[in-house]
Amino acid sequence: AFDKTVAKDNSLAVGFFQRGFVHLQLEMYEEALSDYHMAFSHLRKNPFIDYKQLGLRHVLYAWEVLYSIAAAQCRLQQWQEARATLDKAVVWRPEGRTAILDTALERVQNRLFLEPIQVPLGEFFRPRKKEVEQLDSKDFLGKPKVISSIIPNDEYIGFEPLRPQKQGFYEPSADALR
Repeated sequence: AFDKTVAKDNSLAVGFFQRGFVHLQLEMYEEALSDYHMAFSHLRKNPFIDYKQLGLRHVLYAWEVLYSIAAAQCRLQQWQEARATLDKAVVWRPEGRTAILDTALERVQNRLFLEPIQVPLGEFFRPRKKEVEQLDSKDFLGKPKVISSIIPNDEYIGFEPLRPQKQGFYEPSADALR
């Protein structure tokens, strides 16, 4: 499902973030690291992206993505890179809230794995009702109709503006009366 999601919208940072978490759970560490890097690049140097506007009640923070990158690097035994990534996450973390990152730095120092951050369980993408109603197909033109001339001698086929009337043209022919 995440593969289809990121294929349809390849700049959806939260899609890469969630797929990275799944890859970590499946012990596909290289793929997880790649997905987390994609998620961070799609944040476009923003400290966070609020997905509430799109129907997902979650805010994806840059420091969370960096923390998860460090978690994947720990699984790959890349301890120095994990420490550098966590140092970068401290810069992105809002001031006064670095306790989780301080703990993570200690764990990396002791070469212990980090548990990645994930979107809270039970949070699903639910588009707004107004947007879903727009998905129903609407027939603005109506059903096609075959229009034929009621004039018996009219053999014209095509579209054009109304033609000027000619005397005697609109009267039925002798064959038509029989």
